[in-house]
Amino acid sequence: MSSPLVSLAGIERRYPRAEREVRALAGVDLEIARGELIALTGPSGSGKSTLLHVIGLLETPNAGTYRFDGEDVSHLDDDARSLRRGRDIGFVFQAFHLISHRTIRENVELPLAYGGIDEPARRTRALRALATVGLESRTDHRPGELSGGEQQRAAIARALVGEPRLLLADEPTGNLDERTADGILELFRAVHADGTTVVLVTHDERVAAIAGRRLALAEGRFVESGPPSPALRETSRQRGEVSGGTTSPFGERSEAKPPGEGEGS
Repeated sequence: MSSPLVSLAGIERRYPRAEREVRALAGVDLEIARGELIALTGPSGSGKSTLLHVIGLLETPNAGTYRFDGEDVSHLDDDARSLRRGRDIGFVFQAFHLISHRTIRENVELPLAYGGIDEPARRTRALRALATVGLESRTDHRPGELSGGEQQRAAIARALVGEPRLLLADEPTGNLDERTADGILELFRAVHADGTTVVLVTHDERVAAIAGRRLALAEGRFVESGPPSPALRETSRQRGEVSGGTTSPFGERSEAKPPGEGEGS
């Protein structure tokens, strides 16, 4: 039996606050097998996104051990973490994080550019990834010229262009209408069927339903596994709105959402 791709033991993540320290993760244990499709559910502030960020090496745990493919990555320095992310992990976020002044092809190429891939190879791989998500005719458009569903498809193409072993998605359908979300879910199913390990953070039962395993968090701990309870079946559209643009994981200002569409956390 092969070792798990992801193994977490006693993971804690704490944030200092003026009044008191916030404990976002309180001793989490988790193993993710290669090729799994997992949904992480739970109410606002339960630690879902923090856990995803720890798994994705965007945040360092304060305590515990994280092994990725058998290697202890709990306390890698920034350069080593970036190298591991670029080689093995793809990210899809609710807010798309597409760079508004770049074309869709240029957005998809960006992780490869940071990885030192030469321009002809970047272009070839970006065009192939965009064809995979059905955007071969939109490669020279900018994000503002695409619908919300097309922007999320572009974000998925960017996540896949490096051929990651692990794909992490945080509320990937939260900005989308139901019909558009169905198309995005089909993409995740296809990615998983190709052998990629996928972890989805979601409030939406329809999204969680595609997972082979569902885990619920509350106050930084796992409270159940399997189908989420009715209390956890809130959709991201019921959880407020966000303002303006945000800074993308690639360090540039990005489009937060299409006009008129809300976002949860």
